[in-house]
Amino acid sequence: MSSHEYTSALGEPDVTEVPEPGAVTVVVPTFNESANVRQLLHRITESVPARLPCEVVFVDDSTDDTPEVIRAAAQDCPFPVTVLHREEPAGGLGGAVVEGLKAATSEWIVVMDGDCQHPPSLVPDLVATGERANAGLVVASRYLKGGSRAGLAGGYRVAVSRAATWLAKSLFPRRLHGISDPMSGFFAIRRSAVTADVLKPLGYKILLELAVRSRPRTVAEVPFVFQDRYAGESKSTAAEGLRFLRHLAGLRTASPFARMVGFGLIGVSGFLPNLLGLYVLTALGLHYVPAEILANQFGVAWNFLLIEHLLFRDRRAHRRWWDRLGRFALLANADLVLRIPLIALFVHRFGMGALTATTLALVTTFVVRFAGTEALVYLPRRRRRTSARSRV
Repeated sequence: MSSHEYTSALGEPDVTEVPEPGAVTVVVPTFNESANVRQLLHRITESVPARLPCEVVFVDDSTDDTPEVIRAAAQDCPFPVTVLHREEPAGGLGGAVVEGLKAATSEWIVVMDGDCQHPPSLVPDLVATGERANAGLVVASRYLKGGSRAGLAGGYRVAVSRAATWLAKSLFPRRLHGISDPMSGFFAIRRSAVTADVLKPLGYKILLELAVRSRPRTVAEVPFVFQDRYAGESKSTAAEGLRFLRHLAGLRTASPFARMVGFGLIGVSGFLPNLLGLYVLTALGLHYVPAEILANQFGVAWNFLLIEHLLFRDRRAHRRWWDRLGRFALLANADLVLRIPLIALFVHRFGMGALTATTLALVTTFVVRFAGTEALVYLPRRRRRTSARSRV
């Protein structure tokens, strides 16, 4: 019987035999890489099995014939090859890597791209470095001595890569301490060092997700030369860049305190559409009172859109969008109604000055609005308890 296991789009093996666990599982996410995968398997065959038993798991989101090309090329490989094709590419490349982590049978898992820019000859060194350092994560870095980003085509991509690296390290100085290349897509991780279920990938920077959400205590690095793409074109686009920024925002606001800070900053930014709307409405001749009420709704809409995409993106499935919007608008407008009585209470009951009372009222209503948004808009609904007694 063939040692190769191929898995259908429904996740059911086409062949019942499962490869025995190897020393390393190489996980390769692919999207329309049919021109590259045969060369990649050839390079893995030349450099990895002689030094380290291995298996290769392709997690494929392609719309071309990449899965068929992998299956044909795998017939000449001396190691097990698995193809997991996803009809719905949830989470993008990062989501594909998470599926590969779940499917891996080895203690060491190496993640690499399918375009031949990551040299397979480095796979045994990544694992050996991890064993020597007793590390849970080993990153192949372009920025160590001996490494190079030569395969990045053009000054624009180099600048974007450096800017993304600087931004990530600035936002997560402790989590990314000791990782010189958090944008690397080439790394080795112990299966015991990561819980795939806690990962919430968005886009293609899965190493950043791993390092921030479940970073192993000990991290090592090895230099590598980022090579030219063997065939095809880069999948990096402006849309992927926006997904990366949303991913950064989601990671940075994962804790309640960070979400509260983000909530406040978004609220401050809402003054711009509010004031702009007030200016336009009064310029059109509308009385300032109804103009202020209407202009406030522009700020509410602005805040809702940013909060939806930056703070609570992973909690939007619990309610329909119109339900979330209605609840959020109700809370935001209740803030105005609550603030005036609070100011009066602080001034007349506690003898505060108007400025102090207004400041304290703003802080109080802000905290109430944030807590209300979390609890009433984005927390899952409670399921009704079913009676333990069965009806006769």
